[in-house]
Amino acid sequence: MSAQLDQREGQCHCGGVRFRATLSEGLDTVRRCTCSYCRMRGAVVVSAETGGVEILQGADLLTRYRFNTGVAQHFFCSRCGIYTHHQRRSNPDQYGVNVACLDGLSPFDFAEVPVVDGVNHPNDTGGSSRLAGTLRFVPAR
Repeated sequence: MSAQLDQREGQCHCGGVRFRATLSEGLDTVRRCTCSYCRMRGAVVVSAETGGVEILQGADLLTRYRFNTGVAQHFFCSRCGIYTHHQRRSNPDQYGVNVACLDGLSPFDFAEVPVVDGVNHPNDTGGSSRLAGTLRFVPAR
């Protein structure tokens, strides 16, 4: 997967929210997280810089959810409930973009997805992001 800027369009499940994301390092930033919210949501994300997510349609349908410190903002469609992107707590200058919402892409397109330790968040521990494990997908034969 390329480490260059990569512009992709996407949408929520019902199509009410459409957006364009400029991925900061292409698909090389793919990851999951073990924090309480991400663990329940189960999304695979890639990164876009601030200003790198442009809402093309349905901005009025986007709802924002914050928890714990309130720094991270998680956006989802108020009509179908699908999470599209979030402003990251560890780096508020970046967004995490839901891979499953990007046109022509699926979380199952990645053989391996690094899982970061969000339970022991670097902003709480004073350290850097730690790898908690790797999620692997092996297609059935």
